Order: sequence, then structure tokens, then C-alpha cells
Amino acid sequence: MVFTDQMGRQVNVPSLPQRIISLVPSQTELLFDLGLGDRVVGVTKFCIHPKELVKSKTKIGGTKNFKLDVIDQLQPDLIIGNKEENYLEGITALQQKYPVWMSDIYTLEDALIMMEQVGRISQVENKTQELITSIKSQFEAINPIQPAVTAAYFIWKNPYMAVGGHNFIDDMLTRCGFVNALQHLPRYPEVTPELLKKLNPQVILLSSEPFPFQEKHVQEFKDICPDARVWIVDGEMFSWYGSRLQHAVPYLQNVIKEISNS
Repeated sequence: MVFTDQMGRQVNVPSLPQRIISLVPSQTELLFDLGLGDRVVGVTKFCIHPKELVKSKTKIGGTKNFKLDVIDQLQPDLIIGNKEENYLEGITALQQKYPVWMSDIYTLEDALIMMEQVGRISQVENKTQELITSIKSQFEAINPIQPAVTAAYFIWKNPYMAVGGHNFIDDMLTRCGFVNALQHLPRYPEVTPELLKKLNPQVILLSSEPFPFQEKHVQEFKDICPDARVWIVDGEMFSWYGSRLQHAVPYLQNVIKEISNS
């Protein structure tokens, strides 16, 4: 069967793929939550959920460093990747041999479309629709922070890197009522202390991933922006666009509440 992926490419997939490799942690978790774990033969070393179930799966390298020989040994009949999280050279090499379906996600709507299409390709449409309906209803009921506050969301240290505009985390921030102070910049800009001080956001959010920000890092941001409220947040809840979204709203709502009351 021929499916169109989110990059607009035509992908010829077997009628019922039985040997699936996932190249993205959030999409790996989705496959397991859709009951497709038995069909997953390979995942990346960063695919950590569901914890006990991914342990037994063959690791095919990282999201940007595939072990092509290991993938060849697994003989997949479907590979699922993502434009941003994977690398062009590796994806191009895999496309020469295997059906590779790629997601390209900037918003919650894009994530839900990805889920719907993965469910259709894998023939688990009913379960997928239940998941999508649950996630949509939760996000429709979210109460954003009032009034809106400016925020900077950091993902890396040495150098400081943050979330700019036109990406999934930016969409999550907007849904929470935050105005991204770096929205005018490229997707993941390097941010100097001087620039951060100039922007002077009301809230600074330090993500637990990919750099594991901890409480010990809070003071250095307060030194730059003394008036800002600085919070450590669970990066998975802001950036994982698979089935983890079914758990995101209660967490995000709590972040909103805590910052509102601070």
C-alpha cells in the first residue's frame, strides 16, 4: 500500500508491516502504546519508554548516528523516523533499501495527524482514534496562564541554547499561555547572557532534556535575569509528540498553576 508521509513523500508499505524500526523516542513509545510492541524489532539508544519493554529490543544506534549494518540484519519492512530528530544522510541511505515513513511536526495538530497515519499504516485505527480523542479533549480543556507571561525555554548549556519559533515546544508554550521571548529567532538559537538580559523574560524554563538542567543551575539564570521566575520542567511533557501527550496536560496545568501562584 502507498502512503504519503508528512514530508509529502510516497512510501510503499507492506499491507501489514511486521518488522518495524523506530528512529524516534516519542514515536517508539507510541508504537508500544498502540499495542504494536511485538512488531517493533529495533529502536534507538535514546528510546527509553516504555522502560521495561524497550530493553529487549535491538539498538540501532542514535537518532543521528544509525548502525546501518545492524538495521540490515533486522530486515525491517517499515522504518519510522522524523525530519528534525534524524539526519538526512542516514535517512537517504535507508530509503534506498526500505520503506521509510517520516513525520514532520511543528504543532499539536501535526502530532495528531502523525498518530492517525501511523495507526492507519499499522491497522490499529480504533485504538489510535481513542488516543487522539483523549489527547484532543484534554488540550481543549487546558486553562492557560492569565494574563500571558513572556518566557524563555532552555534546552542546552555551554553554549546556552533555547527554543525559538516554529517548532513543537513553541506550540506547547503558546497553549500554556506563555509568549515565547525568542519566537522571532530560528528554531533553536544560541542565546548569550547579554541577549537574555536584554529580552528579560518574566519566566525562564529549564528543560530536563536534552541537557539535564537541575536546581543547581537555577541561580546562574537568576544572576542574569534577577526579576525572572526560574523553573525546572520535565522536557518530555513539552517536547514528546507521541502518546506521552496523553499525560502532558495535567503536568502542564500544574506548571501553569505553580507559576501563577509564585
